[in-house]
Amino acid sequence: MKKYILFIVILASAFAKAQDTPISAFLEKWENSKNYLLEMAAAMPEDKYDYKPTERQKTFRDQLLHIKSNMDWLSGRYFEKDETKERKEETYTTKAEVMKAITEGFDNTAKIIKTATPEELKDMVPFFAGQKTKLQILNLLQDHVTHHRGQLIVYLNLNGIKPPKYRGW
Repeated sequence: MKKYILFIVILASAFAKAQDTPISAFLEKWENSKNYLLEMAAAMPEDKYDYKPTERQKTFRDQLLHIKSNMDWLSGRYFEKDETKERKEETYTTKAEVMKAITEGFDNTAKIIKTATPEELKDMVPFFAGQKTKLQILNLLQDHVTHHRGQLIVYLNLNGIKPPKYRGW
């Protein structure tokens, strides 16, 4: 009986460890990041989607679409191995279209990343900033969203809109 219980504990521990990989951790954070960004997108009134604090900055809409195009490019080029994948910022005219595009971008990236293996994250890939591992590209995916989301918090505050409450995980 003790051997049986020990076997179950070891099996459960192994299963739990298998679930706690950089990929599973990324996917958990990625879903939260999507929801947090969508809350920000929803908080900004549609008539403020063309707002930009200064002439050299992107509009609120353009920031969101830049986030989407970057995630499409990084996940497609480096995880789907589509060497022809280029950054392409599409035009969406309504708030609903932008929010739908953001959702699709996050969901498509998650679908692509789910096919990666922990071993694959060690692979080196050519990047404009020099050779990087796929793990570094994975980190860049989230870091880029965070960078632009921080800018969007400022846009909301400058318009007197309280940003959604931050949550880290």
